[in-house]
Amino acid sequence: MATRLLMKTQMTASQLSPPFPNTIEISRNNISATNINNPRNFNKISRFGQQRTIFCAAAEQQNVEVSQSTASSQVKIQLYDFLQGINRGIFGVSSEKKSEIEELVRQLESQNPTPEPTLSLDKVAGNWKLIYSTISILGSKRTKLGLRDFIALGDLYQNIDTSEGKAVNVIKFNIRGLSLLSGELRIEATFRIASKSRVDISYNSSEITPGQLMNVFQKNYNLLLGIFNPEGWLEITYVDENLRIGRDNKGNIFVLERVN
Repeated sequence: MATRLLMKTQMTASQLSPPFPNTIEISRNNISATNINNPRNFNKISRFGQQRTIFCAAAEQQNVEVSQSTASSQVKIQLYDFLQGINRGIFGVSSEKKSEIEELVRQLESQNPTPEPTLSLDKVAGNWKLIYSTISILGSKRTKLGLRDFIALGDLYQNIDTSEGKAVNVIKFNIRGLSLLSGELRIEATFRIASKSRVDISYNSSEITPGQLMNVFQKNYNLLLGIFNPEGWLEITYVDENLRIGRDNKGNIFVLERVN
């Protein structure tokens, strides 16, 4: 009886023990050989490998895009901070601050999510407001235009109609001495695509309204128009859902935000 119980216990322990290493190796070899020698199994393995590679590549690309988007958002926050209190830079900015702003602009341009903007004009179309420009009205120009105490320069807007190939720039003014009279300079232009990132702009017409404001600017109207006339070419160096950057043939930089 004791002998029978001992033998039964030994058999149970043997059954619970893992197989010897050579048994595992033989099993692996048999499975591997079977999979490779069977064309159907080989094709399944091949397809799985391709799908895994595609999935990994897509995931990696998504991670890169998220990383770039995060970096761009951080740079934009910095840029907006630097643009506080400088009145779009039109009446001058210190050389140090100008350099810092332009460095942030270059960083955004290097992360441009739309490298071929003229092939995605839906991102360019619509209403924009100027928040920074290297166009400057200084010294005698500012004095002649009365933009020191008599006339206040308001917001500058741009509407782009891509279906018609038209752009309209609107420059707002307020005249303090005439019961806070408000008016605007409206400049209409047409554009055509010159490359995947550049457009050529042609001046069409301009008008100042109301008439009282035109009387104020009449003497120096050509000077005013010369400052804001967009004719030439414009390179669109950055554009996303709410920010656009451009550089023109005169060396100016324009940063605009989308508005409703």
